[in-house]
Amino acid sequence: MRIVELVIDENDETSGIEAISVVETPAIEENFVALNKHELQLKEVNKEKRILMGAALIPDKSIYRRNDKGDEYYIYFSKDTVRKASELFFKRSNHKNATYEHKQPIEGMTIVESWIVENTKQDKSALYGLNLPVGTWAVSMKVDNEEIYEKAKKGEVKGFSIEGYFADKLEMSMQEAKRQETINKLKELLKTPTIEDK
Repeated sequence: MRIVELVIDENDETSGIEAISVVETPAIEENFVALNKHELQLKEVNKEKRILMGAALIPDKSIYRRNDKGDEYYIYFSKDTVRKASELFFKRSNHKNATYEHKQPIEGMTIVESWIVENTKQDKSALYGLNLPVGTWAVSMKVDNEEIYEKAKKGEVKGFSIEGYFADKLEMSMQEAKRQETINKLKELLKTPTIEDK
């Protein structure tokens, strides 16, 4: 089965993560990326402060996808892409963008803490029983939304799932190769002597 690396297209302003969705059963939907259920468990860090913690994106994790034509394949993100995505998320002030089940935008949900796991044993996430690999983008979300907080307490919300748009690295490489070929042809045309030059 085909394996595709997704990357951030730095020339595309829409590339990156727009929101983080809270979901009961993480699933992969068209134009969305979600990780497996067991990878996305949330931990309630502080009941009084209503803070949930979990992985937003795990590097080098094969994620099953199927498009609307029925083609099946896997996608993954490199550590570098995970880091870039986490940085762009905040640069674009998306920390208050949240949805429920990738459908309904919800208020009162804010990413208040974000970090890249550097050491699995000494990472903050390990203190709360999460076993996240190095390079994972971990987040803590403040839940001021009463309805969502009740769902989290009942176990109806079990994980984070990112919403975003990414480029296919192979397709980007092919586009770049075509662009370079066109530039080279133009350069050759400019070098070719014309009748006037003779």
